[in-house]
Amino acid sequence: MADRTGSLKVAAIGDLHVKEEGQTSYRDLFGEISREADVLVLAGDLTDLGTAREAEILAEELRACAIPVVGVLGNHDYESGTPEEVCRILRQTGMRLLEGQSVEIEGVGFVGVKGFVGGFGRFTLGAFGEAAIKALVAESQHEAMRLENAMRHVASRRALVVLHYAPVAATVQGEPPEIFPFLGSSRLAETIDRFEVGAVVHGHAHRGTFEGRTPGGVPVYNVAIQIPKPNGRPYALLEL
Repeated sequence: MADRTGSLKVAAIGDLHVKEEGQTSYRDLFGEISREADVLVLAGDLTDLGTAREAEILAEELRACAIPVVGVLGNHDYESGTPEEVCRILRQTGMRLLEGQSVEIEGVGFVGVKGFVGGFGRFTLGAFGEAAIKALVAESQHEAMRLENAMRHVASRRALVVLHYAPVAATVQGEPPEIFPFLGSSRLAETIDRFEVGAVVHGHAHRGTFEGRTPGGVPVYNVAIQIPKPNGRPYALLEL
């Protein structure tokens, strides 16, 4: 696990979109990650349609992973209306699925929520007008509050925040600007900047940009599998 300096190597990847038929096997990739890292982080959209069968396929693939696995769900994992079943199946593998919780591994606190939409900076959507808009903003605020509550339980001075939706606009650059409000929310970054955080990982924006920072300077990495990484692999390697 962690080396004698106390650092922990984390491999992070998102948006696997495991399908019932015709999916690419991740078994070899998980085996490689087990040799390269101490912990694997999965940043949501683990399945394509959120079905139990897709979760079972991923659970079987994860058997090739010999290191701890931490992750969050993404919007695709809710598509079939059974996210609880997806969670149940994946947790049977030993995976720590975080839904507003934290877990400490080798001195590093992993904190996770899915996050939600809402937009960034001065373009963040406000709770005004129709009930549907107010409900959307309330959900965005709720996810930020879940993140804050989880951060308050982190004892470690080193923390990695795991999201699916982006907390900053920088890592969604490359996507059509018209859909930026649906790719994440600055409310998440505002919460993150109130705590001591080493880094943030997220997915969701398949055509986004690998690296950005919160207004407070915390590094943010878009680890969707579709995003080119500096190491040339489908996953990012971070050292905490």
